[in-house]
Amino acid sequence: MTASDVNKVSNTLPLGRNCLLVVAHPRLDRSAVNAPLVETAQASGLIEIHDLYETYPDYQIDIASEQARLLSHEVIGLQFPLFWYSIPALLKEWFDLVWLHGFAYGGTSPKLSGKRLFCAVSTGGDSASYAPGGHNGYSVEEFLRPLERTAALCRMEWLPPHILHDAPQLRGPRLAEAREGYRTYLNSALERHHA
Repeated sequence: MTASDVNKVSNTLPLGRNCLLVVAHPRLDRSAVNAPLVETAQASGLIEIHDLYETYPDYQIDIASEQARLLSHEVIGLQFPLFWYSIPALLKEWFDLVWLHGFAYGGTSPKLSGKRLFCAVSTGGDSASYAPGGHNGYSVEEFLRPLERTAALCRMEWLPPHILHDAPQLRGPRLAEAREGYRTYLNSALERHHA
């Protein structure tokens, strides 16, 4: 990835946005798609990138720190590859330990109420394999229903997910196009926050 490639997708996002992007990829250093997408988000200078696997390689999650981080952002994004039709293990652990009753949900005023939640998901299969009658049997959106329901339980606004199919095949111009699509998606997610 050259500086020129980064500049092509780093057009400035709207100023004054408050977004946390929680990245959950166990080998981000070897990722051909998720790492460039993180670079795209980072290039805006307006999104805090939080890599769970880098922060917690031992899975010893600092609950108070994570809750404070969530409270300080209005838009929360989750970026991850779909593994075995689900989220990566550390992201599940993070939800289990951090999004607690009385904090994320429950009571009269859950702390995440009114915030926005989105997912940016990559798959190894092509879009046809996630279509009706396709190899995987269900759409990616259907595999993400637990996260959508989590947003509802926490009284958050769920945004339609950003999905990148066929990740192993995204190279060259296709990867540049994917990065531009992600920049546009992030821009839209942040714009909606202030609409």
